Order: sequence, then structure tokens, then C-alpha cells
Amino acid sequence: MKPLSALIPNPSTSLTRGRDTNEAVDPSSGPPLLTPFDVRAYHEALAARGLARQGTGPRVYCHTGLVDRLPPPGTPAPELRERLKDSQERMLAELARAMGPFPEGGEVLDLGSVLGGSALYWAQEHRARVTALVTVPAHLEQARRFVHEADLGARVQVRPYTGEPPRPRECYDAVIAVENTCALPRVEWLRGVHARLKPGGVLAIADCFWVRPDAVHPSDNAWSRHLGSVNAFLSDARDAGLELEAHDDVSARAVGFWTLSAELRVHEHLARAPTDPHSLRAALNAVRAESRREHLWLQQGLLDGGLEYALLVLRREP
Repeated sequence: MKPLSALIPNPSTSLTRGRDTNEAVDPSSGPPLLTPFDVRAYHEALAARGLARQGTGPRVYCHTGLVDRLPPPGTPAPELRERLKDSQERMLAELARAMGPFPEGGEVLDLGSVLGGSALYWAQEHRARVTALVTVPAHLEQARRFVHEADLGARVQVRPYTGEPPRPRECYDAVIAVENTCALPRVEWLRGVHARLKPGGVLAIADCFWVRPDAVHPSDNAWSRHLGSVNAFLSDARDAGLELEAHDDVSARAVGFWTLSAELRVHEHLARAPTDPHSLRAALNAVRAESRREHLWLQQGLLDGGLEYALLVLRREP
């Protein structure tokens, strides 16, 4: 893998403004917003894990899924991978249900889908014409290969996500952002979304938000540090001219995804560990400790109401 610094082109205007503003913020007022390096490094990590688990493609997902029933203990790794992918597609199906029908062949802007998996989903399952904006330049060719493998070149266009203003005549029936709302300053981002939507078009969001700020883990993870408040997000959306149409709390169904992910991580670590009993025990203890650090706070927050995994649909005025 290339060093991340080699993957970062000159930052876009909006990302630079976000970084410069953050440097002047008192740390006690909250974490600084993400820099271009933060965003791309985070998406690099998501893509690496997604490819390791679903690398055969072409629909490779890098987001949370919805799980209604967990498999029994001892489920083998291949079945866990399949269940994870099914759960991620179930989440996209629930988001589509919340959106309601848009015209067949409608124009969709898919923001930050990492490797284009969700863009392919909208094109194949809902016959949309999709523009997929990919954050990491090194992911562009991989995403385009997946589009070619799916034979969807006529319906899916992959472009770099620069954060620049809308292009002339750029107008969409729907803008869809799955776990990407923390990547840019939200007020500016929402105004940009409004400018890209046709009158009556919808913004569809799937993301995790905090309900109580103390529920957010003090982690170096870029995503967890920038979840944001769901109420603040909805207020900013109203100010940007987007009215809430649907708000589905699917937190309880998201908890199981992290249980599946943690179980699969155990398999992945053990597959690389030495085979002597002492080393195996040490590897198992290490991965369980890692999973507790990364997942337990999130699962607890989703269960006790400190965090909310929400599907939001907001409509631009006709």
C-alpha cells in the first residue's frame, strides 16, 4: 500500500476552509473537523477492510448493516462474511424504502461510497443513473473496474470527490450519503446538497449520531470523533432548505452488525496467528481486547439510547 501522503492531492477549497477553521477552535469545544488527510486515511482503512472481506466484488460495501438475527456461535468465516454483506444490503434496502419511489431511471448522486458498492446497488436494484463520487484518488480505477465487471458503464459514472461547488446543470432526483456526513463541515455540505437537488428531490442519509455527547468514545477514529448530534444536523438541514420527511431509528438492528464484525475479526486474526497453543491464546485475547475498544462503546451507546443509527430523508422544497 502506498503511503497515505502520496495519495493526497491539493485539498479542495471547502476542505481547506474546514481545516483552517478548526485550527482556531478551542479544543475544549469539541474535536476539530476532519482534514483532507483524515478523510482519505479513514476511507483507505475502510476500503482495505472491505476488499479483504468482499474483494471478489463488484458490490463491495464499507458501511454498517442491519441484523435481525445473529448466527450461532462457531459460525465459519465464509458464512459470517456473507451475512455481513447481506446486512449491508439490507440497510440500503431500508434506506430505499424510507425514500419512497423516485422516477425509474432517476438521477442519483452517491456521495462517498468508498469503492462504489452502493452506487452499483442503486443502479442494479432501482434502475437509477448514478454518479458516484469517490474520495481517495487511488480508489477511482478500482471502482471503475467494478462498474465494468457489473456491465453498468451506461448507468454508473465514477468521479473524484473534490468538494467543489456543483457543476453547471448538475441536478439530481436524489443525493445519497451513507456514513459520510462527518467528512465535511455540515452547514456548507448541506447547502451544497441543496444546490445539487432538483426541486422536490431528496437527500437520503444513513449515519450514526450522538444523542448524549458522553456516549461518544474518546477515540482517534475519525468517524467516531465526528458523529455529531442528530438534532443539530436536522436544524442545519432546515436552515439549508431541506425539510425532514422520514426519520427511522434503526439502532437496535445496527448492534448485531458489530457483533458479526467482531466475530469475523477473530477468525481473521487467528488465520494469521502461529499455530502453537500459546500464540493462539495470545492472538485471541488481543483481538477480543481490540474489539472491546472499538465496538463495545458503540454497541452500548446504540442499546442505551446514547447513540442513534438513523435513516433520514429530507426533501428540497418543490
